[in-house]
Amino acid sequence: MHLKSLELINFKNHLKSRLLFSKEINCIVGLNGSGKTTILDAIHYLSLTKSAIQSSDTLNVLHDQPFFTIKGDFELSRQNLEVRCTMEQGKKKTIFQNENPLSRNSEHVGTIPLVLIAPDDTDLIRGGSDGRRKFFDGLISQLDREYLQKLIRYHNFLKQRNALLKRFAETGRPDFTLLGSYDVELISLSESLASKRSALLDELGPILQKYYEELSEGQEKVEISYETRALDKNFEDYFFSKRDRDLMIKSTAAGIHKDDYHFLINGHPLRKIGSQGQQKSFIIALKLAQFQIFEKEKGEKPLLLLDDIFDKLDDKRIEQLMKLISKHTFGQIFLTDARPERSYSILSELDAEAFFFEVESGTVKQ
Repeated sequence: MHLKSLELINFKNHLKSRLLFSKEINCIVGLNGSGKTTILDAIHYLSLTKSAIQSSDTLNVLHDQPFFTIKGDFELSRQNLEVRCTMEQGKKKTIFQNENPLSRNSEHVGTIPLVLIAPDDTDLIRGGSDGRRKFFDGLISQLDREYLQKLIRYHNFLKQRNALLKRFAETGRPDFTLLGSYDVELISLSESLASKRSALLDELGPILQKYYEELSEGQEKVEISYETRALDKNFEDYFFSKRDRDLMIKSTAAGIHKDDYHFLINGHPLRKIGSQGQQKSFIIALKLAQFQIFEKEKGEKPLLLLDDIFDKLDDKRIEQLMKLISKHTFGQIFLTDARPERSYSILSELDAEAFFFEVESGTVKQ
């Protein structure tokens, strides 16, 4: 699988750009704010139907323009696939496959597997549980469309149940029969989704350890511990035991939206005792483990996006990562760098085809 070409119209600071890519390495260089990361974000849109940076689609429309369009031509399983994402102001975005609009954007997720390594990824370690849940949910959703549909269903029921709890508080008249119908769904979905989350970590753990050792040349044991009540035998009783509290706080206190993932090094929290280098190695190892799982499950190497990767790693870790690239471990790679001379120097040492794109104020020169 590879992305042959990309076209951006009115997307962020790109008025109109078209890029033809190498099947191997594509290096996008330019000053910070020039629009190089925008190109990676456009590819992210074509894979996951959303931005990796902005939560609102409207913020990605070029100032004073009524719409944006992103179009990519892919070769997937030796077949051509055109993917287009269009968003008009005041309307929902639409995803097209070979000019056919999809009724639900979730139908497209998983078609083009993608792994992104970005500068703020260490927030997964330092940030709250919500970010970690989103990361692992996104990972599983690219592999398992049923999981994604159940996750969407879960959050819809959760939203409706919370609205119901607020209404009960306002009227002072709770309807426990109606509440129970939501409870049954949330309990069942929690157990199903938690089971798949747990199964993923069983597969991911050994791969994470392998890549961590390769990147850091360290002997520490790294692992991910999944914290959930949904796999307990008495989860249903636990869920119902929170009902009085739910009515008081007007929110649902039990379910997989309360789960967390703990990143550990030698059995201790990586966030507390891990050095900056250990944390960076852990995150990159995690993303490369994601890559390997995608390749195994999909039978295709996913796209690999590396945003300002050279700026965030020391020379030793860059060297280890380049060794993996030189072994052709990965498929098509897209990377950005604010220092062109550094990229030219590093990539010229590799036995791989590399295309370079210079970006300045939203204008691209190959």
